[in-house]
Amino acid sequence: MNEPLVFYFDFSSPYGFLAAREIGELAARHGREVTWKPMLLGAVFKQNGMQPLMDIPLKGDYARRDLSREARRVGIDFRLPDSFPFASIAAARAFYWLWDRDPAAARDFGLALFERAFIAGQDISKSQSVLSVGEARGMNCEELEKALQDPALKDRLRREVEGAIAAGVFGSPFVLVDGEPFWGYDRFPRIEGWLETGGW
Repeated sequence: MNEPLVFYFDFSSPYGFLAAREIGELAARHGREVTWKPMLLGAVFKQNGMQPLMDIPLKGDYARRDLSREARRVGIDFRLPDSFPFASIAAARAFYWLWDRDPAAARDFGLALFERAFIAGQDISKSQSVLSVGEARGMNCEELEKALQDPALKDRLRREVEGAIAAGVFGSPFVLVDGEPFWGYDRFPRIEGWLETGGW
């Protein structure tokens, strides 16, 4: 049986958002599932000395233009939240809590979080804003609110981030195809080709 694609991303990553919209269909075309793994780019930046993309002179200006261009290409209205970059800890914890119970629902929830951030341009950095997205999707938010403060869930996210770094993840999106790493939304055509041919 073909192994799932492993999809690493940060909820604060607009390119991660674009990738999240497409990764499921891409994988399905080749008989694959996708394991979603939110992580925290801030922890990676501490390791490699990088900084958020939009804060890098020249490169940040280019990225803003490129994101608008890509959004027009795929037919979506795109906007950055007023507070950007933003912390994505609560979103990632909530996602893992739901993933352990219902992966399909977690994927839908993840997309809803992304859309709130990068289509509505609204906050998802705080627990309450994450809970409001969950409530709109019919989730048990009383249970989720308690879980967000659970040391076990906090430890789960810490271990996931450490595991991502150990796997060589340094950006969002980052996809492993049978162990072969692909970094960036612009690598999706190469992922498609790799799945079609079995690699090169």
